[in-house]
Amino acid sequence: MRLSEDRISHLSHLIQDKLIRDRNVDVLQTEEKILREIKHTITNELKFEDEADEAARRTIQSLSRRVPEGSREWDVLYRKYFEEEMNRRRKV
Repeated sequence: MRLSEDRISHLSHLIQDKLIRDRNVDVLQTEEKILREIKHTITNELKFEDEADEAARRTIQSLSRRVPEGSREWDVLYRKYFEEEMNRRRKV
């Protein structure tokens, strides 16, 4: 996870404030429940991206030839495998 708990909490409060201000949230739900759901969603998405990152890196490492990290080829392959992994995980 790339964000600290404090950062996730801060972002969650900003999102909640915006949703409530723009009246895009069912007012029957408590603010605490809304905030909890926002935090949960952010955390899950970050985990989802971390898992896709790890899978893309493993795929590059498993290639028959060595591709040095930081090279243009590595960057292109990483983006390709990362996007494929994200798409595959979203379909499930």
